[in-house]
Amino acid sequence: MEQSGTGDRFPVVGDGSGLAPDSGFYREEVQLALRNRGMPLEGMRYPITPTGLHYLLVHFDIPDIRSADWRLKVGGLVANPRSLALEDLKATASRTVTVTMECAGNGRALLNPRPVSQPWLVEAVGTAQWTGIPLRRVLADAGLSKDAVELVFTGLDQGVQGGQVQYYQRSLTVAEANREEVLLAFEMNGEPLQPQHGYPLRLIVPGWYGMASVKWLGSIEAVAQPFNGYQMAQAYRFSHGADDSGEPVTRIRVRSLMIPPGVPDFLTRTRLVAAGAVTLRGRAWAGGVSISKVEVSADGGARWHDAQLERETSVFGWRGWSFQWAARAGRQTLMSRATDAQGNVQLVEQPWNFQGMGNNMVHRVEVVVE
Repeated sequence: MEQSGTGDRFPVVGDGSGLAPDSGFYREEVQLALRNRGMPLEGMRYPITPTGLHYLLVHFDIPDIRSADWRLKVGGLVANPRSLALEDLKATASRTVTVTMECAGNGRALLNPRPVSQPWLVEAVGTAQWTGIPLRRVLADAGLSKDAVELVFTGLDQGVQGGQVQYYQRSLTVAEANREEVLLAFEMNGEPLQPQHGYPLRLIVPGWYGMASVKWLGSIEAVAQPFNGYQMAQAYRFSHGADDSGEPVTRIRVRSLMIPPGVPDFLTRTRLVAAGAVTLRGRAWAGGVSISKVEVSADGGARWHDAQLERETSVFGWRGWSFQWAARAGRQTLMSRATDAQGNVQLVEQPWNFQGMGNNMVHRVEVVVE
């Protein structure tokens, strides 16, 4: 968790620096890890992640919402303020978009020193089919003013972060909010949203890290100035220290992950693989940019070989890949890295940042071949 103030009421974790040594995890980090969940990497065998395997991050508590009483309020700089019931939204023609969503802090626990927060390794990702209505349609019906520069989205989940009591709030520019694929979603994988995934309505911003897709959406407000709430101005920044404001986190960086081959050791997750021909498989994605290449190394990065790419089904969804590996006896480090259509490549070593955001280092899988 981000450092939540000082004093008796909001205790500081560790030494108060917001960083932790690599020797172990704090109790508070374990508590966060037990509340949230990553996708088991073998779940990448499914093109669409089953809802129960999709990664999950809940900042505060799952709010108690009853759809009969719930309304989406649309206000601020609009000509026609609205209060919409779920039935009103469902009565409009819907759209379904396949989206790979990744937490901005995915990979944080691999950094040293480690930022003290949700201790993700590499499993904070999933691909789902989201159904809802385009946000731009609701904004058009509300009559968005020409003076509006951003839309503020407020979730109904409330808690304390950074010493502030707050609802979870994020904003988008008017141009970003009007992208045709940005949805107000009420279904995930063909079923109503489950409570932990934002029931009854959530925002889906394809191509962006998951923090932008506000859950349990309660209101949309058009404003004349950029919104500087906590989740915009202080959280989710590429900063290099506690006093560095840094740049905002936005689109997902290019990444690939491998389905670990063979069978795992229970504790270490090191893989046991039989010698001979082994088909390695995985997925690769980027923030609304096509994947142009995936490479695999079986010798710790000394040599790289092109993998076979599967057909792309959605520019906002992951792309499958496979590689035929001739496994020889011994201990090996398998690695995969992706390149997107803009030439961005996964890095072998991850640059460090204070909040542990946007980590996309190459994926390493330790195997023992017998």
